[in-house]
Amino acid sequence: MTTEHAPAHEAPMLDDQPGTTPWTLAHERLASPEPSRTSWLATVRPDGSPHLMPIIAFWIDGAFHFVVGEGTRKGRNLAADARCVIATGSTTLPSLDIIVEGRAEPIEDEVAVARLAETLKGNDWPLEARGDQVYGPNAPTAGPPPYSIYRMVPSKAFGLPGMLGMEQYDQSELPKPTRWEFDGA
Repeated sequence: MTTEHAPAHEAPMLDDQPGTTPWTLAHERLASPEPSRTSWLATVRPDGSPHLMPIIAFWIDGAFHFVVGEGTRKGRNLAADARCVIATGSTTLPSLDIIVEGRAEPIEDEVAVARLAETLKGNDWPLEARGDQVYGPNAPTAGPPPYSIYRMVPSKAFGLPGMLGMEQYDQSELPKPTRWEFDGA
């Protein structure tokens, strides 16, 4: 596992936009999700077309982590092409939508899988590590166990003001559309 790292570059998404949203705000929202938050995983099908599914994702050690059953479409897609995108919306006001691009790889180190399974148990997901796979209750779109835990390290991320609660804030108080780029991903 790697430790948390900050983006190497931060820039406004719009040419005439003053200011950016600091990565610290995006990181806080990723690391402390609301209990009902849904994330969305986009993968690439073998024919190049996109595939989008809701997932339960956790931001741990500077990366998204999620479980995938190998027989699922997303599991087959990731086995063929690790490129993917995860999007999530934070409902903490002012709301912030975050989109993260990167590559997702299954974690094969048994010690790392056991540590992550324990972390996920602490987030009310009772998974049991058995070697490099985990078992537990069916996740809505993960398919049946066994699961692999995937780690998606960001190469690029985008933050946009969320729709929830926009009317309660002055435009100057809303998060600014921002692009963050990471080294070494």
